[in-house]
Amino acid sequence: MWKVRAIRGATTASENTVDSITLVVTELLDALEHHNQLESDDIISVIFTVTRDLDALYPASIARERLNWSNIPLLDVQQMYVEGSLDHCIRVLLYVNTLKNQNQIHHTYLRGARVLRPDLDLDLSQMELQRG
Repeated sequence: MWKVRAIRGATTASENTVDSITLVVTELLDALEHHNQLESDDIISVIFTVTRDLDALYPASIARERLNWSNIPLLDVQQMYVEGSLDHCIRVLLYVNTLKNQNQIHHTYLRGARVLRPDLDLDLSQMELQRG
């Protein structure tokens, strides 16, 4: 039976530049699509949050350029600031239609964001190996 599920992910940019943010958002969305076998038609909506030190561009603008993502509702918001929190962090929450059970969903935390959920750590080299 089809269900609506949420998929989480996060990454960090090395600096507040268009190139750096584009690189890590693309990498994160590639990983989420790959590991969850997502088709763009399955995606209901996507929310991005960024820490207050990232303002070079909106992550949604990067997502909107992806193949068949132009009609997916996308939203960018600023992550609540908490003293000592992770800098240069971009988080994403995708709502999708899927046949998968909750325990089959792969949440992805890359780069410096791995510290947020070390239990879900996935090395990029593993991702490349799995793609074959």
